[in-house]
Amino acid sequence: MSEKNQTNNSSVISITAGILSLFIPFIGLILGIIGIVFSRIAIKQIKKTNENGRGLATAGLICSIVGVILQLLMILGYVAFFSVSSYITN
Repeated sequence: MSEKNQTNNSSVISITAGILSLFIPFIGLILGIIGIVFSRIAIKQIKKTNENGRGLATAGLICSIVGVILQLLMILGYVAFFSVSSYITN
């Protein structure tokens, strides 16, 4: 049995954090950053150890980046909404 059959644990963590960053408000920003870090770690480990999971790491990176962008846009939207609503009421 060869080592190629094992999936890298960091790639599984990166895809999980990336998917969760898409759906969990506010905490998703932190999860997205964690997913980006773990996907970079996974890609480096996969190059050294020749394990499976490169696709998971890539998908985790993409989901994490999209999750961070969505979370930042959501926070920006909340700030804009509450600043306009406080301006209108005054």
